[in-house]
This record gives sequence, C-alpha cells and structure tokens, in this order.
Amino acid sequence: MDVEVRVMHSDGPGPGGPSEDTVATRCAVRREQLGLTREDLARRAGMSVAYLGQLETFSGDFDPAALMRLAAALEMPYDELVGGRRDAAPGRQGAAPHPLLAQLAEEECWRRLGTHGIGRVGLSAAGAAPVVVPVNFLVDGRTVVYRTEAGGTAAPAEGEQVAFEADHIDEHLSRGWSVLVTGTAEHIADPDTVELLATRPGARPWAGGTRDLWIRIRPGEVTGRTIHTR
Repeated sequence: MDVEVRVMHSDGPGPGGPSEDTVATRCAVRREQLGLTREDLARRAGMSVAYLGQLETFSGDFDPAALMRLAAALEMPYDELVGGRRDAAPGRQGAAPHPLLAQLAEEECWRRLGTHGIGRVGLSAAGAAPVVVPVNFLVDGRTVVYRTEAGGTAAPAEGEQVAFEADHIDEHLSRGWSVLVTGTAEHIADPDTVELLATRPGARPWAGGTRDLWIRIRPGEVTGRTIHTR
C-alpha cells in the first residue's frame, strides 16, 4: 500500500524561516543540530542533494522509504521525523491570532499555584553559571517549600537569594499563565514541621531518592502573567 507523506513549504530554520512544525523544518533543524551540510546528509541517506533540497524547501509528496533512510541518517525515529515528538515541550501549536498579556495580582498568583505541583527553582552560585532545575513544590501558607538532596544542585545555602517559577500552558486554546516568586531560602530544621510536610499530597519527589533537605522560600516579591485571547 502506498503511503503519502506531504511536506509543507519551508524556507529553512532561523529568522525569516518557517513558522510551522513540519517534516521539512524538523529535517532542516536536526541537520543543523548534527552539524551536517546538505551534501553530508544526502550522502548518509543515499539520496541526491537536489532531492534533499526539495524535501527541506518545497511542498511535495515524498517516498516513505527515502524518509526512512533520512530518519536513520538524522539519528531520529521515523515517526518523530514525520509526525514530531509525542513528548515535546509545550507551546508547539503557535500563538493565538490576538494574544493579550496581562499581569496577575499577588492573590491570584497564589491561587494559580494551588497547593502543590511541579515548578522550577533558579539559583546562582558565586563564580558559577545560574542553574534552573525542576522540583516538586508545596505551597505552605504564603511560602513555597520543596525537598532536595543536601549539597545537590537544587540546594541553596541558608539565606541565599533564589527564584521559583511555575506555569501552565493550554495548547488547544493557546493561552497560559506563569508565576514567579523571588525571595530567600531557609533550611527547615524542625522535625515536626518536616514530618507534617512529608505527609502532604505532592511531597513525594518524582525523581525519587532520599532528598531529606527541605527548603522554604520566603517571598520578597510575587508576580505573575497570563496570556489569553480577545
């Protein structure tokens, strides 16, 4: 049975390039990630440079067998080349026609964070590049709490300035929100407090492990933004 794979028009990645996620863009972007020229990739895939150029830049129907060879040359699964990653980062649907960016009041920021979830902690150690790592978090009063490994990447020193961010993206409606908490890190040492927090929903770390250092972020500032449509 013949299979038709249609590649949408693309001018290649980068400024002025395509805005759609297609076979053409996935091929061109992956080729650049691997540091390959079209000649290199065509040789790997056993096809002519002209045919590869058509695939990367023009609309057309392409032989699935050729696409299979191309996927192997690009070191990616065939299904990913043709249909994109199923576990891709959010935001691939593109912006809504008339998006509006609005600020969230602090009370609304806390409401959006809810009781627990997964967010990101940003830390900047002296003499080292800033890092951002995902963490399971709890909202405890008007503070953010998470657990980590002592001495680990997400373990700030007592009193260190840190940032915490959580967000939500609605792919179907092209809207979402984000909340940013900046403040001071505290190490929670009281055994009763630790025991109570450990029984809360969401306290068990997705990454597993002991993670017996509990960090509380005392907010200095809480801000948030939302993107919606008219």
